[in-house]
Amino acid sequence: MIYFDFAATTPLDSDVAEVFVQASTEFYGNSNSLHDIGGQSQDLLENCREELANLLGMNKKGLYFTSGGSEGNFLAIEALLSAPKKPGKHIIAGMAEHSSIHGVLNRLEGYTITFLPLNSSGLIDIEELEHSLTPETILVTVQHVNSEIGTIQPVERIARICQEYDIHFHSDFVQSFGKIDIKKVAPLVSSFSFSGHKIYGPKGIGGAYINPAISWRPFFPGGSHEKGFRPGTVNVPAIAAMTAAAQKIHTHLFESKDIFIALRAALMETLEPIKELVHIHQADPSSQLPSIIGLGISGIEGQWMMLECNRYGFAISTGSACQIGMQSPAKVTEALGLSLQEAKEFIRISFGKSTKREDVVKLGETIVDIVKRFKN
Repeated sequence: MIYFDFAATTPLDSDVAEVFVQASTEFYGNSNSLHDIGGQSQDLLENCREELANLLGMNKKGLYFTSGGSEGNFLAIEALLSAPKKPGKHIIAGMAEHSSIHGVLNRLEGYTITFLPLNSSGLIDIEELEHSLTPETILVTVQHVNSEIGTIQPVERIARICQEYDIHFHSDFVQSFGKIDIKKVAPLVSSFSFSGHKIYGPKGIGGAYINPAISWRPFFPGGSHEKGFRPGTVNVPAIAAMTAAAQKIHTHLFESKDIFIALRAALMETLEPIKELVHIHQADPSSQLPSIIGLGISGIEGQWMMLECNRYGFAISTGSACQIGMQSPAKVTEALGLSLQEAKEFIRISFGKSTKREDVVKLGETIVDIVKRFKN
C-alpha cells in the first residue's frame, strides 16, 4: 500500500520514536511533583516549551500543551471569548474551518456567527470579511492552511484588520505547522493551535498559543497543570517527541517545498489524458501548499474513486478524517459553492517526506485507467 494521505496523519519518525521511549523511561515523573524526579520532568517540559516557542517565533509564556489540534482550537476560542477586547456577541469564521472549530461555535449560546465562503481560488475574500465586521464583532477565526485543498489564507492581512478593530483573531495552524515558515504570522494572532501527528510526531499531543497579554479564564475549573489551561497530567514524553519532530522537519522546510512542487507537477502531467474531466481546487503558487491536492473528477464519486485506488494499493482520501467520520461532504466543498454532486466527486491526495516521484506517476496512471474504464 502506497500512502497518499499525509494531510490526515503521518507515520512516527524513527528518531522521534527513540526520543519518546527515552523520555518515557527516564523522565517519567509527574512534572507537577515537587521531588527531584518530578523536577527532571518539569525541566524537560520547559526546555521543550522554549524550543518550540523559538521555532514558532512566539513568547513561551503563551504556549500550552494539549491533546492535539482539535482540543487546542476549542480551548483557545473559549479562552478568547472569556476575555474579549470589547463588548459584543458577533463572531466571523471561515465556512471551511475544521470540524473542531464548527463544534465549538455550534455550542455557543447568544452569539451571532457569520460564516465566510471561499472564492474560486479557495481563499477568503478580504473585502467580504471587512463588510461582515460590525461594532459587535469580537472574534475572527480563519485557518491558516486548508486541510482539504491546501490553500494558504491571508492570515497576515486578516490579523492587521482585527488589530485595527480590536478583535481577537484565532487561526488553526495544524496544517501549516512544520510545513511553512509561520514565524512572521505567529506573533500577529491572538491564538493558534498546532498538532504533533501531522509532522511525524506522536498522536494525542499538540498545543495552543494564546497571547500572554490576554487575561483569559480557564474553561475547566480547578486545573493545576499548564497554568490551568487544561486538566490532566502533562504528557511530557509526547511533548519531547513532538519537539524533536518539529526540530527535524524545520531543518528541511524549504527543500521539502521544492520537492512537493515537483511531485505536484508530476501528478498534473500524468493526469493530462483526462484533464478535461479533472478540476483542481487551488490558489496561485504563492498561496498554495504544494503537498495537498484537492480535486474532483467529473461524473465519478470520490468515495468510489478512493475505494478503487485502495483496491490497487494507493491510500487517498475524500477530505478531513474528522469530517469523514460524520459521513458528510468536506466543509471546503460547501465553502467553494460546489453542487452536491460536485461535492461527492471530491478527493484529496497529499504527499509526505517518503513520497517518491515514481509512486506519484503510478497513482496518476492508475486514476487515468480507472476513469477510462468507468467512462467506457
